[in-house]
Amino acid sequence: MGGVIEGVNRIAVLRANALGDLVLAIPALEALRRAYPGARLTLLGRPWHARFLEDRPGPVDDVVALPPISGVSSTANGHEAPESLFKELRERRFDLAVQIHGGGRHSNPFVRAIGARVTAGLCSPDAERLDLWVPYVHFQHEILRHLEVAALVGGTSDVFEPWITVTGADRAELARVYGAPPPGLVALHPGATDPRRRWPARSFAEAADRLGRPVVITGVEAEREVAEKVAAAMRRPAVMAVGTLGIGGLAALHERCDLVISNDTGPRHLAAAVGTATVSVYWCGNLINAGPLTRTRHRSLMSWTAECPVCGVSGLDPRVERCPHDESWVAEVTVDEVVEQAEDLLRGE
Repeated sequence: MGGVIEGVNRIAVLRANALGDLVLAIPALEALRRAYPGARLTLLGRPWHARFLEDRPGPVDDVVALPPISGVSSTANGHEAPESLFKELRERRFDLAVQIHGGGRHSNPFVRAIGARVTAGLCSPDAERLDLWVPYVHFQHEILRHLEVAALVGGTSDVFEPWITVTGADRAELARVYGAPPPGLVALHPGATDPRRRWPARSFAEAADRLGRPVVITGVEAEREVAEKVAAAMRRPAVMAVGTLGIGGLAALHERCDLVISNDTGPRHLAAAVGTATVSVYWCGNLINAGPLTRTRHRSLMSWTAECPVCGVSGLDPRVERCPHDESWVAEVTVDEVVEQAEDLLRGE
């Protein structure tokens, strides 16, 4: 572990991606806040980070919403960082810039260009080196990976599970849209950005029917089709909460649930971070990188599928290019396994 750097009054942290990525970074952000309690911590993120974190208690003081930048805040090619952005960031005179945004092939040159006195972060073999760095190895849990980076500059933590505060504004949004959720509510989140991480819709439906609880099915608008498949396959009615709540409203909904059953998604991480019990279906590689670290209130059912069910390409070698097939890699997880863990958690409630 490194030591605290003297004279740090302004910190920039690059983490400009999705909801689950933010949640998994929170322990490291808290560790930086603990090491530098008087410093201003700025997240270099996306516009949604600014909306979600505004007036929310936590380690982040403010957010700079980055425009689309290839490899930094966008996965699309052809987006260069404007020089005016670098000028704006240099004028903030950051004492420390921290990169917890991946291996660094694109993000490390960006972090170095903002002119911080000290840079620290992750480095893959093909990445430009920062002043202080730890090696980026693909199969490592993201929370522990980011805490290693925080430790480079004196950040320590005795809390490893992320926590997000639900605000009055979040609860007011939920009340406006859905009123008061019924007691005993179970949420299903059948979507996932990568279709290969999706447990079959019919499995979600059967598990929910067998639990016999009030059910809400959540998702963003792009996940409406899979959510409707779950609702159509259920014998019991379910409330559809698709494309209707912001992230804060979803946090408030999860807070009112007894359980969330989900794929490996940002909403699963959000549910756990507001204190709700979760049962989640994971592909084995994703569980290594992003699974819950504790099991008292979070149960993970794992698929050991190692190759694409269609073409046989390896999923365990990060050097292998992704094949074009979107078939589920987690369908082998059984409904019995999910129901067993769900019932055990609900008995505890």
